[in-house]
Amino acid sequence: MQLALKNPLIFFDIESTGLNVASDRIVEISMVKVSPAGAGQPNKIEVKTRRVNPEKPISPEAMAVHGISDEDVKDEPTFRQLAKSLALWMEGCDIAGYNSLKFDIPMLAEEFLRAGVDFDFRKRKLVDVQNIFHKKEQRTLKAAYMFYCEKDLEKAHSAEADTMATYEVLEAQLDKYAADSVDPLQNDVAYLSKYSCQTRFVDYAGRIVLNDKNQPVFNFGKHRGRLVTDVFKSEPSYYDWMMKGDFTLDTKQALTQLFTKFKLGQL
Repeated sequence: MQLALKNPLIFFDIESTGLNVASDRIVEISMVKVSPAGAGQPNKIEVKTRRVNPEKPISPEAMAVHGISDEDVKDEPTFRQLAKSLALWMEGCDIAGYNSLKFDIPMLAEEFLRAGVDFDFRKRKLVDVQNIFHKKEQRTLKAAYMFYCEKDLEKAHSAEADTMATYEVLEAQLDKYAADSVDPLQNDVAYLSKYSCQTRFVDYAGRIVLNDKNQPVFNFGKHRGRLVTDVFKSEPSYYDWMMKGDFTLDTKQALTQLFTKFKLGQL
């Protein structure tokens, strides 16, 4: 089933030096921009894949997964050099990926912040194909590709192969579940975004989330489940501890915005 689109939808996948969003860096990024066409016409597809010099060593564990070495990327541009043109190309698009809410979006958001480029994913509709898959079938991308598309995923953990597979899987999911009598899947990006976003994160790393009353609460550590405002009142030093800690720039930015509102009596 072809995606019904109001805005272009970008599918993307990244490979990195490791799994720490705060300290690791992107070494390869691939994006598939799917743009709506006229009535009766197939959506337009544009693919961009680029390796990136992370300016730090790639961990052996990461290299064992994606096969990209320090030598492979030493002459590639840094993310800072690519950031402005990439953000411009992504402007006005909604975003989709596989496990993107937990890893790819936080990692890319952190790279944009480090590069000083303002790109707010919160203004976009976000679709996580893995969450749809897990709600329906509970398997990996390779298994999802075989299950929905009846194809073997060659070159798994290559950014471009994984990105194209994610795009194909979402279209196949729409075919399979459109007529589901219990839980039909709607061909609408706003619906898919809401369906696949299981937790309402305040920051991309999920350290702060919104509860069922739309109030920000901490989602980790000794204050897990407590209202951010209650912690600010009872332990003001917690803000300083987080700002000095090994948290992502985005988490610190979101925390500062909340702390400022708290001080102004707006929270």
